[in-house]
Amino acid sequence: MTIKIGLTGGVACGKSTVARLFAELGVQVIDADKIVHELYRKGEPVHDELVKRFGNGIVGADGEIDRRRLAAMAFEGGRVQELNRVVHPAVFVRQQQWLQEVAARQPQAIAMVEAALILEAGGKARYDKIVVVTCRPEQKIARYASRAGISESEARAEVERRSKVQWSDEEKARQADYLVDNSGALELTRRQVERIYTELRAVAPSPAQGR
Repeated sequence: MTIKIGLTGGVACGKSTVARLFAELGVQVIDADKIVHELYRKGEPVHDELVKRFGNGIVGADGEIDRRRLAAMAFEGGRVQELNRVVHPAVFVRQQQWLQEVAARQPQAIAMVEAALILEAGGKARYDKIVVVTCRPEQKIARYASRAGISESEARAEVERRSKVQWSDEEKARQADYLVDNSGALELTRRQVERIYTELRAVAPSPAQGR
């Protein structure tokens, strides 16, 4: 039976880096943010519902949803929960489909879903184990600034805005089966990932058990 892992953490804590390190070890990984990109595409039911609720102002010249405009409208208008009510159920369905496909293709696999709001959305029970990634607050700001190509003051405001709708790192850590401190050098993070992978592999079914 496939082991289902939820990988989560705060804004710009390095979830994608940790996911990549797990993938390099052979873990099957899917990024919930990529699912959201797919759901936002023109012609998708989620796209149509969001335009209906938030208006044509969130649509770019190409007819696709402008995620920055939508995020600004949701956060500044206090409509984040409304946005989540539309998006989260659809994301969950796609995640479940993917997990089923992995289980059918590779029963002994470790399958990992990387998503920011696993715990906030009440999704802990859907996974066998939860991995939470953390780092120091100032690192989140620097990393977000670098990733988004904006100033540190702009990044600070954005990180604070996004963090308000997420649990704190401390709250997430209390729900974790495994913690990855991504505050140090990449090699230190890699060692933590390798240790967790070894433990997960020890309880994962062998190919013979998976048949």
